Amino acid sequence: MPQYRIVTPAIAAAGGYALEMEALAGLDAVIEEAPTDAAGFLAAAKDADAVYAKGIPITKEIIDGLTKCRVISLGSVGVDSVDVKAATARGIPVTNIPDTFIEEVADHAMTLLLAGFRRLVEQDKLVRDGRWKEGRPALYKYPRLMGQTLGFISFGRVARAVARRAAPFGLRMMAYDPFIDETLISEHGVLPATLTEVLTQSDFISMHAPARPEVHHMLKEQHFRQMKPTAIFVNTGRGPTVDESALIKALQEGWIAHAALDVLETEPPSHNNPILRMENVTLTAHVASASARFDEARKRRVGHELALVLSGKWPMSCVNPAVLQNTALQRWQPVGLGRGPNS
Repeated sequence: MPQYRIVTPAIAAAGGYALEMEALAGLDAVIEEAPTDAAGFLAAAKDADAVYAKGIPITKEIIDGLTKCRVISLGSVGVDSVDVKAATARGIPVTNIPDTFIEEVADHAMTLLLAGFRRLVEQDKLVRDGRWKEGRPALYKYPRLMGQTLGFISFGRVARAVARRAAPFGLRMMAYDPFIDETLISEHGVLPATLTEVLTQSDFISMHAPARPEVHHMLKEQHFRQMKPTAIFVNTGRGPTVDESALIKALQEGWIAHAALDVLETEPPSHNNPILRMENVTLTAHVASASARFDEARKRRVGHELALVLSGKWPMSCVNPAVLQNTALQRWQPVGLGRGPNS
């Protein structure tokens, strides 16, 4: 019997778990699949040493039923599928992979910005419909990109990478993020601003807020009403941070000009979602992070985080470092490969 059991929902995993197991090879650990219903998963994971979360919500009910769990690891940036508060209360670190596909998402955000600005989908359709001569006049009403203002809502790692890409285009940039020091924002050539300033002054608004309860529907009707009627809204963050009904109304009534979206409030969208039929919307299917290295990199990172914790070290990317303050966690060694709770 292996020394460590890692339980994960039985969601199709291309290639199995060979990549995750690379870092776990010397620990006498095994990854076991469990049913995807809450009761079945809990029954299988009850005495597991770790949970590899994917595909199903890891709720408070599940977390409270775990008797030996030392870590819950996610192979994503977002942690909204895990009740982090419940895990913290139980002294269980929750890990994610916030820096594995920053470059891909930043590339995609810039792609959506440019595609929306130059109305790429519309131009493509004109050519395919035999309306070649209409293409150039359709763009005469839009200004040149240089000198326009790009505003960021949240200025984490992806937004900073977008800023690096946007700078050579001659865009003026500003960002709202109350959790980041203004000097850090300024160091990236971006002007620190209030949310109102970003909304009212930006020609492009790039949304990067994470999926957390406190930012659910962060952008509502009153926020879209503050934007320029010529503004383009880009979202490569999380769909639920935006009140989608308000966004739809803004697009229908001309409060803003265009939306370029990789994420929606409900995914995949219902066939009757009005966004699917809007000509002033550019859509991709939550694919911003996808690349040839994506799956391998994230799986190896999950295995690395699991190995660190099961070895008694602190994980690299812990989203709830407050668990270290729990006196029951004296086993932790925030040294060596682990960067500590304040990194």
